[in-house]
Amino acid sequence: MKVTIITVTHNSALYLQDCINSVVMQTYPDIEYIVIDGFSTDGTVDIIKSYNNHIVKWIAEEDHGMYDAINKGMQLASGDVIGILNSDDMLASKEVVASIVHCFEKKKVDSLYGDLVYVDRLNPQKIIRFWKGLPYNRFRFHYGWMPAHPTFYFKRSLLKELGGYETHYFTASDYEFMARYLYRYRISAAYLPKLIVKMRAGGQSNNTIQSRLRANRRDYLAMKVNNIPFPHIASVLKPLIKVKQFYHTFFKKAKE
Repeated sequence: MKVTIITVTHNSALYLQDCINSVVMQTYPDIEYIVIDGFSTDGTVDIIKSYNNHIVKWIAEEDHGMYDAINKGMQLASGDVIGILNSDDMLASKEVVASIVHCFEKKKVDSLYGDLVYVDRLNPQKIIRFWKGLPYNRFRFHYGWMPAHPTFYFKRSLLKELGGYETHYFTASDYEFMARYLYRYRISAAYLPKLIVKMRAGGQSNNTIQSRLRANRRDYLAMKVNNIPFPHIASVLKPLIKVKQFYHTFFKKAKE
């Protein structure tokens, strides 16, 4: 089974090497690594070129944002399975991809997801928040649940029928994509109880009240178009259920 991992970059030089090295160090041998750059000006392309022996395909050209760039990467992909790794994130261990492949082969599913930790931007060993996944249950979408998108891997064969990312949802494009695949079209999924990604904290959708309201509106529209019941309620519950992540973080730190 070939696994395609796609990284989108734009002026990502500060953390990109950590990201690429986490892919290069994987024990699983059949990885197709694709990087899509949006005309960076900070040395990002030089870093990409220095990994030519490990990056199977890369392009640097103008795009219309992260999700448009991901769509470009998926069009270039030839793997059986596709996953996304953000340019400032890292695969959590050398065995991550091997574990993902084993789960696909054992569970015979269309997609899977796992656990994620938010880490300090300067010190990735410092955990800020722990996103613990749950065994898959489609009903959880009714109250705003979603898998951790950076841990979501799916079969490439689904793209032709179900499509790529709808970029007009902006920060909710990843949620809409998973709601479409998992809820609306009911593809099969499995939860892999393993830490998949270390994600540097500092997202853009929740920094202010205004940005949170915009994100809530986009979540609502994504829920509505994918036939999730009572989307006005589910969109409000979606950020609230993340409180449980802080419980897992506290519990995990208390055990250490």
